Amino acid sequence: MPSYQPWCHGNITRSKAEDLLSKAARDGSFLIRDSESIQGAYALCVLYQNCVYTYRILPNEDKKLSVQASEGVPIRFFSMLPELVEAYYSPNMGLVTHLQYPVQREEEVDEEQESNNLPPQLPPRNFGANDVKDSDPKSSEQACKSLTDTYLMRLQHMDLSAIPEEHQIAIQEYFRTSICLDAEQIQNGYPNLPGLNKLTMAICKNLNSEISRILPALEVFHRALDQQLSPGIGQFPKQISVESGQSVSFRLEQLTKLLYSIEDKTKGSVLESAGYEGGHRKSLIPIVTFEVKQESLGIPTKMFLKVDVESGKLFFKKSKDGPEDKYFVHNKILQLVKAQKMPTKLVIVTETEKEKIMRKEFVFNDTKKREGFCQLLQQMKNKHSEKPEPDMITVFVGTWNMGNAGPLHNINSWFQCKGQGKTRDDTADHIPHDFYVIGTQEDPLGEREWADTVKGALRNITNISFKQVAINTLWNIRIIVLAKPEHENRISHVFSDSVKTGIANTLGNKGAVGVSFMFNGTSFGFVNSHLTSGSEKKLRRNQNYINILRFLNLGDKKLNPFDITHRFTHLFWLGDLNYRVEFPSTEAEYIVTKIKQQQYQELLSKDQLNMERNDGKVFLHFDEEEITFAPTYRFERDSREKYAYTKAKATGTKYNLPSWCDRVLRKSYPLVHVVCQAYGCTNDIVTSDHSPVFASFEVGVASQFVSKQDLNSEPQGGIQIMNCVATLLTKSKTKFFIEYHSSCLEKAVKTSEGENAEHDGSIKVRFGNIVELTPIISDPEYLLDQHILICVKSTDCDESYGEGCVALRAAQFCYTEFQVTLTHHGEKTGTLTGGIQLHTSEGKQPTEKLYDFIKVEKDDTVTSKGKGGDPNKFSITQAHDISNPNYMGVSRGTDKGWSYSMPPKSLPIHGQGNKESKKGGFDVGARSPTGKPLNPMGEGDRGSEMFDNPLYGSMGKPHGRCKDQDHPQKDHLIPPDPTFTASKPADVDPDRPPVPTPRNRSFTCSEPKLQPPTPISSHPSIQKKPVVPSRSEGGMSQNRPPLPTKSRPGMPEPQNPKSRDYRDSSELPSKYRPPARPGQPQPHKYAS
Repeated sequence: MPSYQPWCHGNITRSKAEDLLSKAARDGSFLIRDSESIQGAYALCVLYQNCVYTYRILPNEDKKLSVQASEGVPIRFFSMLPELVEAYYSPNMGLVTHLQYPVQREEEVDEEQESNNLPPQLPPRNFGANDVKDSDPKSSEQACKSLTDTYLMRLQHMDLSAIPEEHQIAIQEYFRTSICLDAEQIQNGYPNLPGLNKLTMAICKNLNSEISRILPALEVFHRALDQQLSPGIGQFPKQISVESGQSVSFRLEQLTKLLYSIEDKTKGSVLESAGYEGGHRKSLIPIVTFEVKQESLGIPTKMFLKVDVESGKLFFKKSKDGPEDKYFVHNKILQLVKAQKMPTKLVIVTETEKEKIMRKEFVFNDTKKREGFCQLLQQMKNKHSEKPEPDMITVFVGTWNMGNAGPLHNINSWFQCKGQGKTRDDTADHIPHDFYVIGTQEDPLGEREWADTVKGALRNITNISFKQVAINTLWNIRIIVLAKPEHENRISHVFSDSVKTGIANTLGNKGAVGVSFMFNGTSFGFVNSHLTSGSEKKLRRNQNYINILRFLNLGDKKLNPFDITHRFTHLFWLGDLNYRVEFPSTEAEYIVTKIKQQQYQELLSKDQLNMERNDGKVFLHFDEEEITFAPTYRFERDSREKYAYTKAKATGTKYNLPSWCDRVLRKSYPLVHVVCQAYGCTNDIVTSDHSPVFASFEVGVASQFVSKQDLNSEPQGGIQIMNCVATLLTKSKTKFFIEYHSSCLEKAVKTSEGENAEHDGSIKVRFGNIVELTPIISDPEYLLDQHILICVKSTDCDESYGEGCVALRAAQFCYTEFQVTLTHHGEKTGTLTGGIQLHTSEGKQPTEKLYDFIKVEKDDTVTSKGKGGDPNKFSITQAHDISNPNYMGVSRGTDKGWSYSMPPKSLPIHGQGNKESKKGGFDVGARSPTGKPLNPMGEGDRGSEMFDNPLYGSMGKPHGRCKDQDHPQKDHLIPPDPTFTASKPADVDPDRPPVPTPRNRSFTCSEPKLQPPTPISSHPSIQKKPVVPSRSEGGMSQNRPPLPTKSRPGMPEPQNPKSRDYRDSSELPSKYRPPARPGQPQPHKYAS
């Protein structure tokens, strides 16, 4: 697109185009931008009556351009865009109005080049193809003479004494004549350089014959090292000779690659013989002993817990060097429960020889010791798991601006998460991560040198030789991904890409590199970015982020409508983001004082990244662990004692106030497991003015699922999505449809057009039809790990107006309502509400995940003796999952971009015989993402009496109330976004269709057959109301859980629980699960 035209806006976003036209505020205002849906096409945007109309401009096979205007208007073709625009200034051309007022393009101010961060030096450019293309022969001759003179003059200032005379003559002759001939070749479109090729062949004449002589010997050696071939089998590859026509540079590259490969294979063989390669060497993780205290009759007693990860045993000892009192094998250790109020206390739940449950409480010396113990136990469970594929891995993410200086000899502390902030305990030093992802900026080393440095450091720490998954470099910005050797066959679909955001978005001194891959059934994306520097360049940094997000091409190419924030189960964004602490430069010493006092909160409140994230301008719906370490920039080199916050420049003194420039953020799909175990910076790596930053994550992964059932005989599952209403923040005048994508679907599914309605300056689109999605596998073990990606698109240009994601796990038990924030190119574009229902095949309930092994206990734990009066049998009635407090819509107050409304689900009661089971309610904090009850006690469970839920009638005794109710976690329940959530129930909204609600089920039935629906009376007094106190009687007091905004009269009575709990059975066919009935009231939403 010719940039000199005022109406040409290049690759600006659709929302930016709408903003510019709205500011113009005149009918007939227009601009042209690049199409977001079709490469090489354009979008003509026209303003009329305060609405934006968009028309696609498509090229045909002959590169002629035409506008997709109204039907019945003859199609006209144009060679150039100016010609097309000129024609559409005329009326009656099929547009809503003729073009009148071009909207000017906003000029961007390019960043200044930093003196200490220059790009690689480029050769002098005295002329180029564009400079001489249209010039006369005389000017071409002058340019050629200038080029020849330049290089010949350089030769005169060089010492040529070591070069043979024949080579000197050949080089001089090339600069006198041949370089001009090569320039002509390039101008005429021929990329080969015959003059240069002739010169290199002459200089490398002896080298060529030497390559031909040594290459066969190296290939024989290489073949001997190749373990994939049997001895004596196969033929040697054909040697490349001088006569093969290959250039010297190609043959040298081949030789270099061969030498590198020989080196790698030799290293691998030596390391494997030493026991490194497999990753399971003896004593890989040494035995660790923890000193703890255990209360006995109110008296604290010192004890020792010895963890032997390799043998899979936990020993209880009364003295450190004494004999073991008893030990438990890994499969007899059922659960670890962390106390929330007392961060050093841990409950270990084990199974004894007589299949009784034993619960022991221990107090560690400090919180880090408790965390180290838990990580070792988790590693033990993972190592000795009988599962063929892991369901949880750990990922190390590190970022370091190296300041163009080589690293110290020892950088182990970085990979061991040692230093300031949230760090790992010494006892976890030898626990290797499954993946190491390292991003560097201003990295002076070559790729191979840096890869060898990192691999060597990890080998020293873990005794494992890690495999390189990918390495990607843009100038001095680099990312490398390493994995345990055992994961090599689990990794696929590896992609890498880069985006330049330096001066004019053409220089790579700033920008991003990325790598993505699949680990079994889970997608990962990693982005390392170096954004614009300077405290005052905040807006430029925001634009850098948007450009990277838009143009970094990673992940599944079928997900073209979605940017990288929606393409991956787990996305990690790291790097020198360069956001600063926004204080006046006069406050520099005040900032340093606060840092010395470790009082970071005031400084973090002025952190530009935090402020921009809070305003929704960048990193929307990303998470960052709490920062508890000092600013990582700008230090005096070779020391961490002093910040060098001033820099002398020609224009005056420049201030670089101490700031948290180096960060790690993440974004994951809803209801997946991810928890940050460490986030901090090192103290002892001092070669740069930045400190390296580390982060460690525990991440849930899905296996490459293979159904154990016959796919032909297996009943087909189904996913129903219904009652979708999109509220879009746009002025576009168009129709919309929804497109559903998922790896569990054979192909994307589109809905019919929705019905538009104006709504408070936005557009409300109702999609009335129920959409049936047919998954490729209907086994619940597979489906519950899947997600549905949603894209709201326009019918005129097929462009996205917002994307979101819904987890199928949310609909594990019944119909569930969802609310999703729609985003596009990192901006919030609206919301989508709807309902989802899941039908799966018959089969066992999903197995418990490894990450369900560790729980967090609420502040007040209620324990009771187990059945039979065994004092060692206790149940934990108020445990919730540590691993991700954002499950089931529970969050720390951060906007997650999604929320689900899930009705109560009863807890299974084991060992009750024919006694009547007591029902359980749904507690957002009391369930893991797998939907498993968090109580692992088996027959030691007691029947919990849960609170009365006004949506479902009385759940227990008419006025009964259990102890659990006394401490509801109100602080975890965050109300939905008021902009998009009505204060009244949805059935009052005339634009909202009737919403089916979950049938009144307690998951226990007297007969395994469909029950006739209870008629719903329109008169509330006929129905028996559930027992609900009025608000004036303290319905929202601390002794009651939060109630919905309105009690629901007219709800049917719950069925009498008599028989078994179907959640622990494989016998509940999907045909016995009736769909939700329209017309019932909606359940209350638990907002994220």
